[in-house]
This record gives sequence, structure tokens and C-alpha cells, in this order.
Amino acid sequence: MSKLNYYDKIAILYDRTRWMTETVAEDVTDRILSLVEATPKTSFLEPGVGTGLNILPLVKRGYSVTGIDISQEMLDRIRQKLNPIPDNLTLLNADASKLPFVDESFDVVLTVHMIHTVSNWRTFLDEIDRVLKPQGFYLNAQWITPPARAEFEGYFKSILSKYQKPLQAKPMSATFKEIDVETYLKKKKYRANYSIAKEWTVSNTVEELLEFFKLRAYGFCWRISDEIFDRALEEFEDFCLDRYGSLKTELSSDAKFEIWAYTAS
Repeated sequence: MSKLNYYDKIAILYDRTRWMTETVAEDVTDRILSLVEATPKTSFLEPGVGTGLNILPLVKRGYSVTGIDISQEMLDRIRQKLNPIPDNLTLLNADASKLPFVDESFDVVLTVHMIHTVSNWRTFLDEIDRVLKPQGFYLNAQWITPPARAEFEGYFKSILSKYQKPLQAKPMSATFKEIDVETYLKKKKYRANYSIAKEWTVSNTVEELLEFFKLRAYGFCWRISDEIFDRALEEFEDFCLDRYGSLKTELSSDAKFEIWAYTAS
């Protein structure tokens, strides 16, 4: 299963199987605009724009926004949300790790939990540095998985490991923990500012979370054969009944939206 097909497959599921909401996105946008001291002319780029969750509030507020994604299906979801696409939004179906722009094109580049997906993160950071205007901002952000959901996923991966070890296969790119953005950008004379843009509570029933896995809404689900995946899911459902008592049990915990803001010294 290629990256392209994986993202195309989950596009229709993406928004409802994650924990970012439109309300949260609006609050995060308020924080972003404050961080970058935005003016009406501030321009934004998001490589790996996905279904547009992070940039739609910017678009609706009139800012110039460009989004790139390797998945045409993801971009189509943005088009369905806006329909028609406003003049201040440009969408490109391209490899987000190769930025097809001239030097000093954008005031702000935003990436949200995507830098670990590129083939060479150092080259990617060089590209971000190249397309940023002088005194521009690179915002490297991520949604922190709510602990209850992370624990739930961990139980499923533990069951999968009994059948196969798909998660130990050689990765195509670095993992999130292996990427030291701050050290690399400090060598380029960038200074960093860390902040939590938003904290909020996420609640799902066990049944809902189980359904997300059945739909293969997450990347690791596509690195497993259908036979093994089905067997593991059957065992996992029994485990959930035993562990949580009922599929209607609600799991709640806090999520965070973290931002590392980098600016040239």
C-alpha cells in the first residue's frame, strides 16, 4: 500500500476519526495569528494540508493560503467543504516535501505532525528556509494524542504483534522522535519558541474507537495483511469487552496542540 493510496483511502474518514474539531481549529488559529503577528497581508503555506482542518479558519478570515498534498482525495475534501474555492486559497496536488515555489514566497510555513513523513527531513527544512521571507515564521506543530486513545491503540498493537511484527519493519523515513528540528534550525540561526496553543478534552466510546480501527483509519493499519488484521480485530473486540466491561464505556482524556515557532535571528 503506497503512501498515496493510504491517504486517498482515509480522506473520507479523516476528520471524524481524529480529535481536532472546527472549534479547536479556530482557537488554534487565534494563537497562530498572535504568534506570527499577522497582518491582513500575511501569507501562509501548509505542506501536507490534508483535509484542511488547520488552514480553513485562515482561509475564512481572508488570509492568503497555499496548501500542498500528495493525496488528491484529501484536497477534494477541502474543495467540498468550501465549494467554490475562494481566490485566497491555492491547492496543489504534489509531493509536499518538494516545494515548487521561488525563494522567499511565504511569511509563514506551517507543518502539523507531517515532517516525519518526508524522505529527507533535513532537505525539507532547507526548503522551508528557502521559501520563507526574511523574518518569516516556521511553525512546526502536532496534535498530542489523548492518553486514553493512545492506550487503546497500544492494546491493539500489542495484539497485532502476536501475529506479525509489521511495526518493526524498516521505516521509509525517520520517526517523529528521531527528528531534531530545533538543533538543525539553530545551525541556520533560527530561534525557537514553544507553546501549547490549545488543550481540550476528547471523549469517545470504546465502540467508536473500535470502529475507527475496523475502517483502517490509521497508517499502521495498512501495513498488515487482511487476514492478520481481521484475526487481530476479532481478538481485540473480545479484549475490549473484558477490559472495559462494555463497548458503550466512554474514554475521556485531554489532547494538546503544540507549536514550536522558529524565526530567523
